[in-house]
Amino acid sequence: MANDASTVFDLVILGGGSGGYAAALRGAQLGLDVALIEKDKVGGTCLHRGCIPTKALLHAGEIADQARESEQFGVKATFEGIDVPAVHKYKDGVISGLYKGLQGLIASRKVHYIEGEGRLSSPTSVDVNGQRIQGRHVLLATGSVPKSLPGLEIDGNRIISSDHALVLDRVPQSAIILGGGVIGVEFASAWKSFGADVTIIEGLKHLAPLEDENSSKLLERAFRKRGIKFNLGTFFSKAEYTENGVKVTLADGKEFESELLLVAVGRGPVSAGLGYEEQGVAIDRGYVTVDEYMRTNVPTISAVGDLVPTLQLAHVGFAEGILVAERLAGLKTVPIDYDGVPRVTYCHPEVASVGITEAKAKEIYGADKVVALKYNLAGNGKSKILNTSGEIKLVQVKDGAVVGVHMVGDRMGEQVGEAQLIYNWEALPAEVAQLIHAHPTQNEALGEAHLALAGKPLHSHD
Repeated sequence: MANDASTVFDLVILGGGSGGYAAALRGAQLGLDVALIEKDKVGGTCLHRGCIPTKALLHAGEIADQARESEQFGVKATFEGIDVPAVHKYKDGVISGLYKGLQGLIASRKVHYIEGEGRLSSPTSVDVNGQRIQGRHVLLATGSVPKSLPGLEIDGNRIISSDHALVLDRVPQSAIILGGGVIGVEFASAWKSFGADVTIIEGLKHLAPLEDENSSKLLERAFRKRGIKFNLGTFFSKAEYTENGVKVTLADGKEFESELLLVAVGRGPVSAGLGYEEQGVAIDRGYVTVDEYMRTNVPTISAVGDLVPTLQLAHVGFAEGILVAERLAGLKTVPIDYDGVPRVTYCHPEVASVGITEAKAKEIYGADKVVALKYNLAGNGKSKILNTSGEIKLVQVKDGAVVGVHMVGDRMGEQVGEAQLIYNWEALPAEVAQLIHAHPTQNEALGEAHLALAGKPLHSHD
């Protein structure tokens, strides 16, 4: 292995996804000499196979639904079907524009970008393209890939992952989606909007099982109304090919058949075969273990993003990457409060939340110390105009701060920014209630919910 001794970088980053490139950009901004190594395309899963393309598909589905439903708004329009190549052209155009912009940012910050498959070769070096890249510190940010279940082989034909679903050349007539978490419900929502017959199989009791139970129930009600079928509370047993598709059998013997099976049971870390364990990096179930400052057990190595057992969200990766860069540059850093991270599931209707669930609050503070309030969007003018339904649920420590905001309804993801401030600044309901929210907006519903929790409801019943 040739040793590129011309430069010893302050920071060598293995992986150019959300966490890796955020650390590179922030590190360079702070004067660090940074090398960023990526085997595919900078931007990683989020930009190329995750957040951005899935939301583009969901928006295309929203347009399809609006065309079908236009007459209820007094607009005569016709829906003639989905042009799949044109949808992909739109989706890929969005990705391409963002990718070019990101490449420009990397170049403008003078980050030393290396395209190639890297491998950790010592606590202070990464081997790539026959060269050994030396650094005073190494950041591991190699991300994740779609997971499957024991005995279930994803073949890319009739049994597919989200990666395959994003480039599918047709709208399936029918699809079974294994997993009712974020990935599963988003694809169910998009495919239903495109005209597919969709069934979700979720082994736990609810769809979106990590959300507040009230949000899950509201989503289930909305999906029933849309004709999205789901089976809850029974785990998968096996899948097998039929003459024309796939048959899925559950643990209770119940069977489902469809054209395709989308396996959406989560994503697993990419850590095997990259030299991590050989260099003494502690790993648990494939995840690199870190402390609250993203430090591994090896002093010169940190890790961020989907590679570590924190929330698998692009914006979490951004924050973790920035934290590492700032720590290495000598700035004072504060550990991330993961409860304070906004979470959005971009199905129709959207599910958005920040803070803790009512059940978790009762577990922490005691059932008699927790107050919960639900504000129905039926009382919100803009939601009426948009013909969306749902609720905002607030969870408060009695006589104290709001510790959870849980929202279901179209465009609720756009309201989670203020909800994040409410939680992270430990706001009292009365403090939010005194703020004036613009009318008519859906954001106003957040203000109205806090007015009600503060004991002075306006457009809601006492």
